[in-house]
Amino acid sequence: MWPLLGPEVCPASACHLDELVCLLARPAWAASAPAPRARNPKAGAGNPGASALLGGETVLYSLSRGLSGEVSALPIPGRPPQRPGSHTRPWPPPDPQGASTRRPGRVEPGCAAQRRRLPHVPGRGGGTRASFTARGPAVRGTGAPTPGPAHVAPRTERRTARFPRAWLPTMDVSPEQQGGAPVLARRRPPAPPGLRQTLKARLRRSCACSVQGARALVQDLFPVTRWLRRYSLREDLAGDVVSGLVIGIILVPQAIAYSLLAGLQPVYSLYTSFFANLIYFLMGTSRHVSVGIFSLLCLMVGQVVDRELLLAGFDPAQDGPRPRNSSSALNASAAGLAPGLLDCGRDCYAIRVATALTLMTGIYQVLLGVLRLGFVSAYLSQPLLDGFAMGASVTILTSQLRHLLGVRVPRHQGLGLVVRTWLSLLQSAGQANLCDVLTSAVCLAVLLAAREVSDRCRHRLRVPLPTELLVIVAATLVSHFGQLHARFGSSVAGDIPTGFVAPRAPDPELMWRVALDAVPLALVGSAFSVSLAEMFARSHGYSVRADQELLAVGCCNVLPAFFHCFATSAALAKSLVKTATGCRTQLSGVVSAAVVLLVLLALAPLFRDLQRCVLACVIIVSLRGALRKAGDVPQLWRLSRADALVWVATAATCVLVSTEGGLLAGLLLSLLSLASRTQRPRAALLARIGGSCSYEDTAEFEGLVPEPGVRVFRFAGPLCYTNKDFFLRSLYSLTGLDAGRLAAGRAERGPGAGVSEGGPVQDEDRGPASSTAVLVPAPAAGFHTVVIDCAPLLFLDAAGLATLRDLRRDYGALGIALLLACCSPPVRDALHRGGFLGRGQEGAGEEVQLLHSVHDAVQAAQARHRERAPANSSL
Repeated sequence: MWPLLGPEVCPASACHLDELVCLLARPAWAASAPAPRARNPKAGAGNPGASALLGGETVLYSLSRGLSGEVSALPIPGRPPQRPGSHTRPWPPPDPQGASTRRPGRVEPGCAAQRRRLPHVPGRGGGTRASFTARGPAVRGTGAPTPGPAHVAPRTERRTARFPRAWLPTMDVSPEQQGGAPVLARRRPPAPPGLRQTLKARLRRSCACSVQGARALVQDLFPVTRWLRRYSLREDLAGDVVSGLVIGIILVPQAIAYSLLAGLQPVYSLYTSFFANLIYFLMGTSRHVSVGIFSLLCLMVGQVVDRELLLAGFDPAQDGPRPRNSSSALNASAAGLAPGLLDCGRDCYAIRVATALTLMTGIYQVLLGVLRLGFVSAYLSQPLLDGFAMGASVTILTSQLRHLLGVRVPRHQGLGLVVRTWLSLLQSAGQANLCDVLTSAVCLAVLLAAREVSDRCRHRLRVPLPTELLVIVAATLVSHFGQLHARFGSSVAGDIPTGFVAPRAPDPELMWRVALDAVPLALVGSAFSVSLAEMFARSHGYSVRADQELLAVGCCNVLPAFFHCFATSAALAKSLVKTATGCRTQLSGVVSAAVVLLVLLALAPLFRDLQRCVLACVIIVSLRGALRKAGDVPQLWRLSRADALVWVATAATCVLVSTEGGLLAGLLLSLLSLASRTQRPRAALLARIGGSCSYEDTAEFEGLVPEPGVRVFRFAGPLCYTNKDFFLRSLYSLTGLDAGRLAAGRAERGPGAGVSEGGPVQDEDRGPASSTAVLVPAPAAGFHTVVIDCAPLLFLDAAGLATLRDLRRDYGALGIALLLACCSPPVRDALHRGGFLGRGQEGAGEEVQLLHSVHDAVQAAQARHRERAPANSSL
């Protein structure tokens, strides 16, 4: 406080202050000094003032009209008097008219502090001028009131001090401040920097090189460097090891089984699971998500692989080249590819197609993460994803029926895949392998029963039963010792090599051919990964970064594509198991990768005699959760018919057309439903709830009290170019007055012409109830003011602003006022920028047209109507 009022302050200004009161509470070192008495205790009762906390001392200032930014500092109680010769001035300043001036008195307690920005006086320096009004005891830093009454100090030995701009914030306030009534002070936001300055600043920050910046970049790119240093072996290690072992045990049979969906050899699924767990351990931000092979992505990869195999002249159902005696377009395509396939068989070409598709998918996902486009996946709504999962599950189930029955049917492609596959299965049902059918029935019964028991006893079981692994081990032993392949012709998994294959870069030509197929694959993988990561983060109380998740999942596809892997993403089933078994961090992924590595190096050949029908049973049982979502459709229909329609349309299109078509149809339908909700929001007239200050919809509630002469209209949506016509039709229909047509008719006939009654307001969008509203002349309309509740109004565009401007003009021509209530800051800013509140001084007309609540708007409308009533009656 002393630097503000000490000897270093500027000398007294030539400008006289009309009124100045400065009160400083007694500091701790002056507690023993007696407080001086005010000369006139009643003089300060009406003065505006405020308390400001500076350096632990309470200061009350009051600056009146024409203040130039300079104040006079009065001596502090208990402080030694100033030396002679200090800058002084007679105070209060003499009145040029000879009127007596008020003397300072005691400030009355009772109200909160207020502050406003005063108009700038030219040539008065750079200080920020402010007015404070104190209506209560001075408050210290602890929030407790200052003991003792506040007194005004004598007006001797004062000096002037200038307020620094950094000390007083710039604030705007309504000029309607009558008798110290509370007013709403608005902070003036700082001027936004220009585009050029913003780009320069971002480029400078991005290109700045420093050790701290490099460390932060590495930690952002590899979040493991942040949390691994704080890893607690005592608290986290046991849960991570247990969950990692369980996921690894579940992952091995699923990886072998899902290779059937992708049309690849089982060893490539094991490669994919190994590399995905390691990379996500380094780059993932979620602690509980399990990244690896996913049934939906395997299905989409398998469809692309089968198509390319057919185009290359291979049969997707058998190994080796296809006979060349078939004179078809497929052979013509294969002839063009033959020079590059001389040393490559069916499995070799299949994995080349899969790696090219995986690399393109990962590139798309990495670009989404680098460009911070993670919000794109948010447009894939949850009903869309659930419907897509349901349709894809039906497609997967259909594709695995041939393994359950042990029949050979062609793998269909294109439109109507599911329908054509079912027709082929019905035609080949008589050729079913009895051994495969019996094995499938037994495995399905055991797996489904075990799943049901696990679901009912999940609270008692700390670790879920590894039923899939037990079934696979038992089936492998039975098939090996019973020689089911040799005796009954049962299809088996075949040789699974150990170790790793030398890395190979994907073929650029194949990458170009599958570039379009990788787009839905990238979107589906990104949407499922980000949504699962956010879901587990919310349930466990931590945060994830969507862009980093996209980058992590993209790298799980880009890097493994060089090691003969295919597309991966987060999987819900394994993530739930991971959470249920006590997972704490992503270190459990390393344990799972170690289990897969053990199988790759030593145990893979043991699964040679495993029947394919057993793997198909494992896949079908894993679809149980997605298929059960069909029971949620009735509840979703009651909650939101638009979402239910998106669900059904997506699932039906996936089944009847294709998975890619289902995803596209669901996305388009979701966007259309979102647009329809903003284009046709709900509109209603409001009335008062009894004697309260609240207003509700008259069509929804009974017993409401309408305000005489005032119509309160609520539009529950944004006002933009898509719904401006619906906004006007709803308003005219509910109020029964087409202001636009009436104003135009009056303008054509002249200002003195009368207005006859118009026809009914025909509005087919609002139903038959709106046809009863009849247009009447403005005096007989029954209301003099229209209040628009703008609380649900999310934003205004240029068309919406023009609609409000035309509406105010039309109502004004009919003698009806238009008021806006509960406007949000974006709406107020749009009204300011659009000149709706006046083109003169900024904010002109705001206090007249914008009210803070509906009740305030109604009261203001009634008051203005009462003021105008005597004038109208005299006329």
